[in-house]
Amino acid sequence: MTDLTPLLEQARAWAAEDPDEQTRTELEALVAAAERGEESDLADRFAGTLEFGTAGLRGALGAGPNRMNRVVVTRAAAGLAAYLLDTGHKGGSVVIGFDARHNSDVFARDTAEIMTGAGLKALVMPRTLPTPLLAFAIRELGCAAGVMVTASHNPPQDNGYKVYLGDGSQIVPPADSEIAARIEAVGPLADLPRGDAGRLVSEEIIDRYLDTVAGLAEDGPRDLTVVYTPLHGVGGTTVAQVLETAGFEAPHVVELQEHPDPDFPTVSFPNPEEPGAMDLAMALAAQQKADLVVANDPDADRCAVAVPDAHGWRMLRGDEVGALLAHHLLARGRTGTFANSIVSSSLLGKMAAAAGQPHEETLTGFKWIGRVEGLAFGYEEALGYCCDPEHVRDKDGVSALLLVCELAAEAKAAGRGLPDILDDIARTHGLHATDQLSVRFDDLSHIAATMERLRATPPTVLGGLAVERVEDLSEGSAQLPPTDGLRYTLAEGARVIVRPSGTEPKVKCYLEVVIPVGDEDVDAARISAAGRLDAIKADLRGTAFGA
Repeated sequence: MTDLTPLLEQARAWAAEDPDEQTRTELEALVAAAERGEESDLADRFAGTLEFGTAGLRGALGAGPNRMNRVVVTRAAAGLAAYLLDTGHKGGSVVIGFDARHNSDVFARDTAEIMTGAGLKALVMPRTLPTPLLAFAIRELGCAAGVMVTASHNPPQDNGYKVYLGDGSQIVPPADSEIAARIEAVGPLADLPRGDAGRLVSEEIIDRYLDTVAGLAEDGPRDLTVVYTPLHGVGGTTVAQVLETAGFEAPHVVELQEHPDPDFPTVSFPNPEEPGAMDLAMALAAQQKADLVVANDPDADRCAVAVPDAHGWRMLRGDEVGALLAHHLLARGRTGTFANSIVSSSLLGKMAAAAGQPHEETLTGFKWIGRVEGLAFGYEEALGYCCDPEHVRDKDGVSALLLVCELAAEAKAAGRGLPDILDDIARTHGLHATDQLSVRFDDLSHIAATMERLRATPPTVLGGLAVERVEDLSEGSAQLPPTDGLRYTLAEGARVIVRPSGTEPKVKCYLEVVIPVGDEDVDAARISAAGRLDAIKADLRGTAFGA
């Protein structure tokens, strides 16, 4: 029988240090249950420490080092403060934002008190606001760093802690490991000096962001019936103000999802990509005979788009929205580097080249895209778009939403829709169709084993297309830092990338096929592409996962 004494001692010590009555009581109840021999998740809560990485922290709320709570957040704030002091930012400012999730405001206040206690200035956003507004404020206020308390589109029981440095971009190696080392070195919480709760950021900064985003839209048609949902998140007021300032009629907002609600009662998973998440918005769009549906995720750094077609309403893929935004900006004469993550479509590179603009591929995540030199526009297939890198070096679902509305209004004035523009792009560059295959694992060791097996015996044919080249992305290259992943280049322009998910126990496969269109009907090319993607998926299931 396992000796629970060390675990119980560890849990009691943690509870004694926990300043939060709720999590302290929760932990004491788990200890009492364990002493009675009852089953609980106590061991999991102390199985390790919530890992601080390039996405900061993210995890389920609860007591213990392997959960999001005030002890973990306080230690993270102290580690970040130590890093800033050690890297020459004594007396510098840290701007702190928070969304409407459970405890976000509490974690923001703890962070502010630790920053001021360390001799730094804490500037706190005045209310729940979108993540891109925090990214904007970092550069606008000349801060040394920024913290956003959010779990983005994770389930309701989660929260997170996203860290930016003074350039307004999310942290990348080696800063993440250097901050993590300082978090590890933090002593007892009682020894940490705590100051006041900082000062509130003025409304002027918020107004400046709203005006800056609205200013991205040029004079043009504004006749557009829009349905919008913030998915119970914090984007609603910001989006409404930006659209109004840019001259659009107020959108029809999904009433049941209009106001921030940390329990996300109408969706099982508050991510617009998830099946069912957009059902209420599409029902309202049908009722209002809308031209367009747009949505943000709960912290409004992503933007989803749906359009009417012959069969009702269709969600556009992130790659399709990325192509539309690039088309819009290139048509306006936007110059500079157009960038996307390696798991996104290869189409952006062709569009940039045709316009005489440079293109760059990065690793997955805006921590990499935001750092591209001379960035003009960047996107990733997971609904993230950076349309104004001069002001926000991160994905911004508000500016992307405005530009999609502007493009849709221009198309409507010409008697067309966004799908017509996608057809034009396909005729020019070929139809680039993308899809995903995700396989979930209960045992994390099977993920590493799967990747090793694929490295040892890569497939030679997928979906009837020869595998012409295999790249092990863990080896890195002149263009890309090392990352755990494999890239297969197939015949006829097709491509597959296989990588472990950074946030879930999954292996994800990103598929792309390219079908020349020419004078051929685009719909026929789409049918052909769907067949090829299905064939590649079937082979991957058998080859990679033995399914």
